[in-house]
Amino acid sequence: MKEISIALLISAFLAGCHRVADVETFRKEIFQTERSFEKMTREKSIAEAFYAFADSAAVINRGNDSLIYGREAILNYYLTRNLKQATVQWMPDYVAVSDDGTLGYTFGNYTWKVVKAPGDTLMSRGVFHTVWKRQADGSWKYVWD
Repeated sequence: MKEISIALLISAFLAGCHRVADVETFRKEIFQTERSFEKMTREKSIAEAFYAFADSAAVINRGNDSLIYGREAILNYYLTRNLKQATVQWMPDYVAVSDDGTLGYTFGNYTWKVVKAPGDTLMSRGVFHTVWKRQADGSWKYVWD
């Protein structure tokens, strides 16, 4: 009986260590997903990036606390804005993941720049908060931004 108890304790300890390692892996995955998301806004477009990284049930909060629901609506929101002269940059300062590895969140600073005319650039800075959901294929998509 003593050997079984010791074996169970060792198994529980190893399972706990494995879970911690997985959470750290998931944190790194989400951080890298954020970086890829931000990079895509520069290489393709803001609209394409926000569409590509959105979960099917994603919601974004924009404007005067306006909520935009779903990937298609998010795409349309960004396509109707004149963002051809806009750039956005951000970096997550913090990444956390649930113990079961299904949800995570990030927050950090962002900077939007919109060139209205040569020499006339509108810049806004703020703090973002994004909630990420692990997909069936192992990728991460945002459900809240």
